[in-house]
Amino acid sequence: MKPVFEQTPRRQWESFHCEVVRGPGYGATWHFHPEFQITLVLKSTGYRLVGDNITPLAPGDLVLVGANLPHVWQQDPEGGRGAVHAIVVRFLETFLGRDFLEIPESAAVQRLLKRAARGLRVTGRTRDAVAERLPRLAEANGLGRIAELLAILELLAQSRELHPIASAGFVPSLSSGDQGRMERVIAHIHAHLTGDVDRAGAARAAHLSEGAFSRFFRLRTGKTLPEYVNELRVGRACRLLADEPRKVTDIALDCGFRNLANFNRRFREITRLTPREYRQQLRRSAGVQPA
Repeated sequence: MKPVFEQTPRRQWESFHCEVVRGPGYGATWHFHPEFQITLVLKSTGYRLVGDNITPLAPGDLVLVGANLPHVWQQDPEGGRGAVHAIVVRFLETFLGRDFLEIPESAAVQRLLKRAARGLRVTGRTRDAVAERLPRLAEANGLGRIAELLAILELLAQSRELHPIASAGFVPSLSSGDQGRMERVIAHIHAHLTGDVDRAGAARAAHLSEGAFSRFFRLRTGKTLPEYVNELRVGRACRLLADEPRKVTDIALDCGFRNLANFNRRFREITRLTPREYRQQLRRSAGVQPA
């Protein structure tokens, strides 16, 4: 699953790109680009994949992705027509000129952009403050756009509420080609996510031998195919545990696990909680007393 190079759309009158995403999905595949990216999720159920990290999506999720770090935001296909509402900002390190980061006042921002090489998840009061500014940025024109983005970067640069996303050892293999192969593998995985996703089928989708596919997949994602599939399935299970009052066994089967023991084991490996502990934690967070 090799990430593809994406050319960020940028109009002649703008130094960076900001868009409000609304619709059934995000309209992107596993990709990378030279721009830094800030993504605020206002409405979505699915997962985000940044480097070698897969995390379930929820409203309020705010992330800064570094230049050329592979990523994708994937909406659950069962989410419905208006399933996604997000604000996405993409900017080059040089969007204010090549010397901007060399001035003394930009030192903290320069450090922030270096830290973003692994992706940064924004939490706490910083997330709230940035989430308040991003809609204003999306509506701003002229120098007001630049002022809003600089204010956001300053908030992020001064914060201690930013957390690395991808593992320290993640080194992707990047290429601007091979988009068709990546799309076929992604489509195969999602088509079979609740059933069987085996190496042979994925290798056929990629038009590779099984051995070559395993090396290809591990090199480019930092994960084996089973690890990747299990994280996707657990991410789906997290959403179902949060949204639906169904039995854990039924959710396990709906997410492609053959038995409850395997589901519990994989769920705990990824979340550090059992499915029941995860649901109880969500209820406590929402102020709901256990039944």
